[in-house]
Amino acid sequence: MNYYFRIVLLLFLVTESWVGYGQNTKNNAITGDYNNLLFSEFAKAIEAQTKYHFFYDPATVDSLFVTIQVREQPLETVLTSVFKGTNLHFATDTENRVYITSGVTLDLNLPDNYFKPEGTNNAVANNNQVSNRAGATSGSSRSLTLAERKLYEIGRAGTNASTGKATLAGHLRDVKSGEPVIGAAVYVQSPSIGTTTDQFGYYSLTLPLGRQDLFIRGSGIKNTKRQILLQSDGQLEIEVEEDITPLKEVVIEAEKDKNVAGMQMGLEKLDIKTMRQVPTAFGETDILRVVLTLPGVKSVGEGNTGMNVRGGATDQNLILFNDATIYNPAHLFGFFSAFNPDILKTVELYKSAVPAKYGGRLASVLEIATRDGNKKQFSGSGGIGLLTSRLTLEGPIVKDKSAFLISGRSTYSDWILQKLQNSSFKNSSAAFYDLNAHISHEIDSKNTIYATGYRSRDKFKLAADTLYQYLNQNASLKWKHIFNNKLYGVLTGAYSYYKYNITSDINPVNASRLNYSINQSNIQADFSYFHNAKHTFDFGASSILYHIAPGSLQPLGTESLMATDVLSREKALESAIYASDRIDISPRLSVSVGLRYSFYQALGPKEVYQYLPEISRSESTIIDTLQYKKGEALAKYHGPEYRLSAKVALTENSSLKVSYNRMRQYIHMLSNTAAMSPTDIWKLSDSYIRPQIGDQVALGYYRNFKSNTIETSVETYYKRMHDFVDYKSGATLLLNHHIETDVVNAAGKAYGLEIMVKKLTGKLNGWVSYTYSRSLVKVNDGTTSDKINGGSYYPSNFDKPHDFTLIGNYRFSRRFSTSLNFTYNTGRPITLPLAKYFVDNSYRVYYSDRNAYRVPDYYRADFAMNIEGNHKVRKLAHSSWTLAIYNLTGRKNPYSIYFKSEGTKINGYQLSIFGRPIPTITYNFKF
Repeated sequence: MNYYFRIVLLLFLVTESWVGYGQNTKNNAITGDYNNLLFSEFAKAIEAQTKYHFFYDPATVDSLFVTIQVREQPLETVLTSVFKGTNLHFATDTENRVYITSGVTLDLNLPDNYFKPEGTNNAVANNNQVSNRAGATSGSSRSLTLAERKLYEIGRAGTNASTGKATLAGHLRDVKSGEPVIGAAVYVQSPSIGTTTDQFGYYSLTLPLGRQDLFIRGSGIKNTKRQILLQSDGQLEIEVEEDITPLKEVVIEAEKDKNVAGMQMGLEKLDIKTMRQVPTAFGETDILRVVLTLPGVKSVGEGNTGMNVRGGATDQNLILFNDATIYNPAHLFGFFSAFNPDILKTVELYKSAVPAKYGGRLASVLEIATRDGNKKQFSGSGGIGLLTSRLTLEGPIVKDKSAFLISGRSTYSDWILQKLQNSSFKNSSAAFYDLNAHISHEIDSKNTIYATGYRSRDKFKLAADTLYQYLNQNASLKWKHIFNNKLYGVLTGAYSYYKYNITSDINPVNASRLNYSINQSNIQADFSYFHNAKHTFDFGASSILYHIAPGSLQPLGTESLMATDVLSREKALESAIYASDRIDISPRLSVSVGLRYSFYQALGPKEVYQYLPEISRSESTIIDTLQYKKGEALAKYHGPEYRLSAKVALTENSSLKVSYNRMRQYIHMLSNTAAMSPTDIWKLSDSYIRPQIGDQVALGYYRNFKSNTIETSVETYYKRMHDFVDYKSGATLLLNHHIETDVVNAAGKAYGLEIMVKKLTGKLNGWVSYTYSRSLVKVNDGTTSDKINGGSYYPSNFDKPHDFTLIGNYRFSRRFSTSLNFTYNTGRPITLPLAKYFVDNSYRVYYSDRNAYRVPDYYRADFAMNIEGNHKVRKLAHSSWTLAIYNLTGRKNPYSIYFKSEGTKINGYQLSIFGRPIPTITYNFKF
């Protein structure tokens, strides 16, 4: 009995297994009669009777009709028959997903080292999000090509089914160095939704669920795309290749229409490649001199890096170096900028429509950002010139996680001074150095920290006379945290310190040293929230603590008879909160609204003099002194700062933009020179010196031609300024214990028109700009004796109505290119002595109204040749030579006009900085 039972049981099990096998085969086998069906209908029929799911581009199969009769045939046999005679291919994975491609066969097999730690294509699920890395760290073109063909599944199906949308976020990085790619466009075409990567290479997009082609376009990178299946919120880390096309057109795809389509106006962006094409006086790339070639940006004279932007004074520019404030951006009294070009990534100048996160200055914001360093491999670069040398080293600390970047630059200019025939110069010395260090570390996918340190020192002595020394020290620490795909924040702490001292010891009897210093500590929290494709919110808060030692004079040596003189310190706290929202009302109309509210307190300990009312303040009119304790507020100011801008797209190639912004400035620079000097004094607002307030309205028209290869723009602006500082005649600024007696609160207005044409492609490229602008000042405050020019408007020191600039570059071959620059501008205003007369037994000088005359007009031409080494991929170092001639025509442009009383006459003399051509040669290398 047991024997027969076992046979029956065995037959039952065998039968069941065959039945199960037949059912499983039947589930995925194809049976049916299909007559003249569109492929999309055929695919739906197959999906209905099997577990297969098709993925394809409808455009590739829209003309394919299927007529076939099959009985229990596998899918591979059926599709092979259907696609016979076409260029369509199919691939099936283990999850029964069928991918249809045109002209390309997908390889769905994973590489052998896919699941090893160094692999970067694997997906990681976390909190219903999937993080993919779209690109290989090998940096090979083949790996990135495969990344374009691969389909990336983002998230888990069904999670966001109720909304029908999901948010995709991630970073864009260079495949070779791991550096973030800034300002690149990331978008889908249908529906038209896109964004640009921020300073960290971060992007965030809210898209409809389903299959999408994600396009990436950027300046200096190869155009690429990623195929995604968006199922819920997730991340996609994208690696891209640098685009090196020395013989072809340099097409800037990401930003080719940004001047038209972008919201921002009054913004100038420069990269290091552009800046290196502009010849400078001593052969080294100088970002401040390149900035001075932009429309609306001027300088009072040659050899000076102080900027006057749209009628603003030099102290009305906020200069940020990795978010730390720079108070003196120059070396050697303005002949070199303070920034090593080899470490720079981007330079952005905001002239109008300033974002709400920035404040504290009236005219502009110049934001300078360094590279993060190479996270893939060790590398370096540098240069050797006639006056300076520089070296930069970078590399990974933890591969693909953290990197370091260090650089140094120094001068050895004394040798050239010894060659000059003038004996005074032979006994002079001039030297500077600067050091930079930067570390970035990715703690995990949501947290990254950045640390930057900067130090520079200058030393200058003319003949055996006065010795000038000044020092810059800056540090910043950032922590970026991604809360989710829509929200991230950056917490920044920064410290800035600037000091100088002037030593005079030629005569032991009056030997002395003058010291001055300013430092600030600030903390700022910035948040960005990507609500959807039509709304982007930015909000945050900041606080700055100022400390100023406004001057101290100390005797030097035992023989000195100089008395010690120390001014009391100044301290103040400036804080602000802000919020802004960009709203895309329609495809043609976008609006950005923002509000920044700032608070300021001048703090004790401090003595504040009281003066007779209704009388010009002077030392003789002091009637009382108020004492303020430590931390006590001696003056308080606060107020709103409005930001509003709008863009109207007129056509695909043209747009109209308008903006209005109000700015407040609580710190002022006191200077008795027209140019920016390292010995200038910064003064905080107090009971008598009120904060500066500026309002600017700007209107711009933008039009591109020839497929966005030629950009044109016309911007006009009008600006009013209140309570900026001007000076009484004969004002004393150094060691003045009651500076309020020599300064007055002035008002001003500025207006102008800026025209610019850029050609960004081809062997011949560059830009041409013309600016007409006026900057006028009026002192109508206080008593009649305090008024200047009778209270009427007069030209400011930097009022230069006409300015024309040409920047042209031509590349003859891979290895040889030339650059030619030409600039012209109206001479700056001066006040002239008109007569000399004798009264009360002494000669007196009669002067014209303030700034009633002008120095001669200025023009200059520069030429440079760039010779690159061979372009072999494998070599010890890649090198290049730059030969330049500054002031090609040798014109003696006047820097200033000065006068000497000689006998009964007053004779005028013209001072020129560069009165002859200045040739330079620089050797650059990179490894």
